[in-house]
Amino acid sequence: MSAPRRPTDPSGLERYYVLTKGRSGPGGSASSLDVATLIVSRAAPVPGMQHEHEDILRRCRDPLSVAELGAHLGLPFNILAVLLADLLEAGRVEARDPIPVHGAGRGPDLALLEEVLSGLERL
Repeated sequence: MSAPRRPTDPSGLERYYVLTKGRSGPGGSASSLDVATLIVSRAAPVPGMQHEHEDILRRCRDPLSVAELGAHLGLPFNILAVLLADLLEAGRVEARDPIPVHGAGRGPDLALLEEVLSGLERL
């Protein structure tokens, strides 16, 4: 006779609980992450590291947005943010604002917007 089977969790919530060690959201510097934040690896994966952390480090050798990373890994934003918080805290990844700091306060380039509008009107 076979052993009783444990019911599976089709929602994946058990898996997410294990991945995040029970944490429901990021803390510290990772709390300011959004889907457009660019993530870049600063270190290579090390043996014994959590599989998802290794995957993040491999995929982010070149800058990758949090949204793209979540799509590649198949993880919801809040779960990915917890994993990224671990890596940010350890100094293994860097989070970059997608808008350069020197242009953040200026707003949109009005000349460029006027050219786009002019082109649209010609259509």
